[in-house]
Amino acid sequence: MALDGYTDLGVSRQAMKAELLDAETELRLARAWRDHRDERALHRLITAYMRLAISMASKFRRYGAPMNDLIQEASLGLMKAADKFDPERGVRFSTYAVWWIKASIQDYVMRNWSMVRTGSTSSQKALFFNLRRVQAKLEREASQRGEMLDQHQLRQMVAAEVGVPVADVEMMEGRLSGSDYSLNATQSSDEDGREWIDALEDDGVQAAEAVEGAHDGERLRGWLVKAMQGLNARERYIVAERKLKEEGRTLESLGEELGLSKERVRQLEAAAFAKMRKSLEGQSREVRHFLV
Repeated sequence: MALDGYTDLGVSRQAMKAELLDAETELRLARAWRDHRDERALHRLITAYMRLAISMASKFRRYGAPMNDLIQEASLGLMKAADKFDPERGVRFSTYAVWWIKASIQDYVMRNWSMVRTGSTSSQKALFFNLRRVQAKLEREASQRGEMLDQHQLRQMVAAEVGVPVADVEMMEGRLSGSDYSLNATQSSDEDGREWIDALEDDGVQAAEAVEGAHDGERLRGWLVKAMQGLNARERYIVAERKLKEEGRTLESLGEELGLSKERVRQLEAAAFAKMRKSLEGQSREVRHFLV
């Protein structure tokens, strides 16, 4: 049942005018949809119980979602129920549909409550929709006994009542304590005030670090060029192909190209590295810092 373009009031009025199905008619329509995919039968079944979907949707208005969106989700749950309903089990469709309608609405509310995902397990859903009610009940019972619960005691009791860890209760209290805030909101009422995002620490490379890194890199490149000049042509080629390319070549491929064994190429590479290390150590004591 598409609700685009309709207000929640218009949908409610339509639903109130829908027919009331007796058990026999309901059973016939459910069988027609299940066995023959009769869309007219499905439409009658869904339309007849839209008042149930709207009634359940209205119970979730306190979570701040638009009523028309809640009705839309409730109608989706109603259609899922119709698709999975088995008329031979002897249960009225309304009884079966309640669970699907509620589940669909709850999923929507939790998806849209916050940009931070609240949770989707059954225990987290139970906590999300029952936390305030359970807290109020426990505080009322404690007051009747003449007791005063602190926050830690209350959280432990809520966790035991709902069957979730205390950490989940603390997390959900934070989720329900307020709505999301934009980092682009100003810190004061002044339109030209600084935005909250400007107060976040920049985790990028700072200017001083960038200059220092560039300077050190240039020095290392100079040392490396001078060390490479102390190698013969074949050693320079092996080092360049093995270590100075993004994807270094294998000893085997270089051996085939140079007409050498794999082991001989490895020996030439080791000898070249030994020459370079000696050259670098002889250039400056500062090099030792980079070789460690």
